[in-house]
Amino acid sequence: MLLSRFWTSPRSVDTLNRERQLAVDFIAAAAGGPTIYLGRDMKLSHAGMGITKADYAAFMRCLSVTLDTFKVPEAERSEVVAFTASLESEIVEA
Repeated sequence: MLLSRFWTSPRSVDTLNRERQLAVDFIAAAAGGPTIYLGRDMKLSHAGMGITKADYAAFMRCLSVTLDTFKVPEAERSEVVAFTASLESEIVEA
């Protein structure tokens, strides 16, 4: 399953930077950090994208590879995977 279809439309550098910062802020706030997330909730942010269970599974595999690449310790890895998995019902539409 290719996830690239979700990032194929042209985006300005500013938009890419904003999307990256929102992702960082969301993760940091969810992890209890001092960051405040000012973006939309996950359901609204992903509405209309047609994300399927297969897409989400592919995303989770990419997440696993990323955590492996950066040698994230098991305790933190488990927390990130559990948190990300908990968002599935808010993101998957089809």
